[in-house]
Amino acid sequence: MLRIRLSMGGVRKRPVYKIVIADSRYPRDGKFIEKIGSFNPLLPKDKKERIKVEAERVKYWMSKGAQPTLRVSRILGEAQIMPMPKPGNNPNKAIPKKERKKAGEESKEEPKAAAKKEEPKKEEPKAEAKKEEPKAEAKKEEPKAEAKKEEPKAEAKKEEPKKEPKT
Repeated sequence: MLRIRLSMGGVRKRPVYKIVIADSRYPRDGKFIEKIGSFNPLLPKDKKERIKVEAERVKYWMSKGAQPTLRVSRILGEAQIMPMPKPGNNPNKAIPKKERKKAGEESKEEPKAAAKKEEPKKEEPKAEAKKEEPKAEAKKEEPKAEAKKEEPKAEAKKEEPKKEPKT
């Protein structure tokens, strides 16, 4: 498939791109069929030299089935050779990468987040009560530990009758 895409040139930190017609299987900076323009992103948007495109050749290659990449279609839209593509919707773009996962989870769990906000208000008085009665909590934990010890014994007794019918 033919693509109208950018081929990178220039030196480090000073990119200059060629707008080329290339087979989609070729490497980005590799072999191309025809150079139809150039793009210099360092120049201001209002300068003519920023985008140089041969409009006739673009129309010719598009009639032959060449598809522009998203970036090239934007560049051609700026040059008013073809209509601008619809802007994409990426709400996570404005969020720092480390916080994106957290924000995605929060948007899914909005009802839960509202409930969590109400709970801390209720928990504050309980936290004060816990400070006053740490001994009561220790007493409550001990019976639970004893109950846990009794449960494995019950499970062991249940396993023994199961073994007998198998033999």
